[in-house]
Amino acid sequence: MAKQLKITWQKSFIGYPQTQRMTIKSLGLKKLYQSVVKEDSAQLRGQINKVKHLVSVEELD
Repeated sequence: MAKQLKITWQKSFIGYPQTQRMTIKSLGLKKLYQSVVKEDSAQLRGQINKVKHLVSVEELD
Protein backbone atom coordinates (compact mmCIF):
# COMPACT_ATOMS: atom_id res chain seq x y z
CA MET A 1 0.00 0.00 0.00
CA ALA A 2 1.29 3.45 -0.92
CA LYS A 3 2.04 5.98 1.79
CA GLN A 4 -0.21 8.92 2.31
CA LEU A 5 0.85 12.40 3.32
CA LYS A 6 -1.19 14.83 5.39
CA ILE A 7 -0.33 18.36 4.25
CA THR A 8 -1.40 21.29 6.43
CA TRP A 9 -1.12 24.91 5.32
CA GLN A 10 0.57 26.67 8.28
CA LYS A 11 1.71 30.10 7.09
CA SER A 12 0.17 32.75 4.83
CA PHE A 13 1.63 33.19 1.36
CA ILE A 14 1.31 36.99 1.43
CA GLY A 15 4.60 38.46 0.22
CA TYR A 16 5.71 35.26 -1.55
CA PRO A 17 6.01 34.79 -5.33
CA GLN A 18 2.97 33.93 -7.46
CA THR A 19 4.42 30.48 -8.28
CA GLN A 20 4.33 29.53 -4.60
CA ARG A 21 0.73 30.76 -4.32
CA MET A 22 -0.21 28.59 -7.29
CA THR A 23 1.59 25.60 -5.77
CA ILE A 24 -0.43 25.93 -2.54
CA LYS A 25 -3.64 26.04 -4.59
CA SER A 26 -2.58 23.06 -6.72
CA LEU A 27 -2.08 21.02 -3.55
CA GLY A 28 -5.81 21.52 -2.93
CA LEU A 29 -5.44 23.96 -0.06
CA LYS A 30 -7.97 26.79 0.01
CA LYS A 31 -7.84 28.14 3.58
CA LEU A 32 -5.09 28.67 6.11
CA TYR A 33 -4.73 25.74 8.56
CA GLN A 34 -6.64 23.45 6.18
CA SER A 35 -5.32 19.90 5.74
CA VAL A 36 -5.47 17.52 2.79
CA VAL A 37 -4.42 13.88 2.48
CA LYS A 38 -2.64 12.88 -0.75
CA GLU A 39 -0.94 9.76 -2.06
CA ASP A 40 2.86 10.04 -1.88
CA SER A 41 4.62 10.55 -5.23
CA ALA A 42 7.73 12.22 -6.60
CA GLN A 43 5.66 15.05 -8.11
CA LEU A 44 3.92 15.72 -4.81
CA ARG A 45 7.25 15.73 -2.95
CA GLY A 46 8.54 18.32 -5.42
CA GLN A 47 5.55 20.57 -4.82
CA ILE A 48 5.94 20.22 -1.05
CA ASN A 49 9.65 21.02 -1.29
CA LYS A 50 8.83 24.26 -3.14
CA VAL A 51 6.57 25.50 -0.32
CA LYS A 52 8.08 23.66 2.67
CA HIS A 53 8.31 26.94 4.59
CA LEU A 54 4.51 27.39 4.33
CA VAL A 55 3.24 23.86 5.06
CA SER A 56 3.74 21.01 7.50
CA VAL A 57 3.73 17.38 6.38
CA GLU A 58 2.99 14.14 8.26
CA GLU A 59 3.25 10.62 6.91
CA LEU A 60 0.20 8.44 7.48
CA ASP A 61 0.06 4.64 7.33
